[in-house]
Amino acid sequence: KNIAKGFSDVQIKVREATSNDPWGPSGTLMNEIAQLTFNESDFIEIMDMIDKRLNDKGKNWRHVFKALLLLDYCLHVGSENVVLYAKENVYVVKTLREFQHIDESGKDVGANGNTIFFLSFFFLNIFLIVRQKAKDVTNLLMDDNRLREERRQRQGMRERMAHVGDYLNETVRQIDGGQGRYDEDADLQKAIAESKRIAEEEAKNRRQG
Repeated sequence: KNIAKGFSDVQIKVREATSNDPWGPSGTLMNEIAQLTFNESDFIEIMDMIDKRLNDKGKNWRHVFKALLLLDYCLHVGSENVVLYAKENVYVVKTLREFQHIDESGKDVGANGNTIFFLSFFFLNIFLIVRQKAKDVTNLLMDDNRLREERRQRQGMRERMAHVGDYLNETVRQIDGGQGRYDEDADLQKAIAESKRIAEEEAKNRRQG
């Protein structure tokens, strides 16, 4: 599918890491992408694809959330160019602090309001997680000293962070300074489990249809 659409090998890697599949991005793949950012031409393709994913619609929340995870990873262990690019385009991440999904009737199912009561707890948590992650990345980009220090520390942690479970759990614990208004780690695990269940139901319905 990706090859048929004319995507390069590098673009395919980013699309795979930020896909709509109901599981987290591979830590090994994220590490590979981060290392590719040290090549100028690969860096341009990577950031362009991440930018597209970050600007995706709310119904493709997996694209957005995984793109934030990938961006965060690359900010810590990727090329310095990732930092410079992200700082220049920080407004893209800032807008995700108000991440929302406008449904077919034109209602915002991500913002506070009456329509929120028609949402399942799962989707409410998804919006909160995306928004909190966007806030965390924004705060990181606005703090040069913190970013510099975390990049230094993460350089020695790359091998451990190549394991997706450790990376995702650490990422969620860091949301909102580790003192979020809800149990982010548990919510992410619930979100992944529910995402898998929904995907299985959709596949079952397609087979029966």
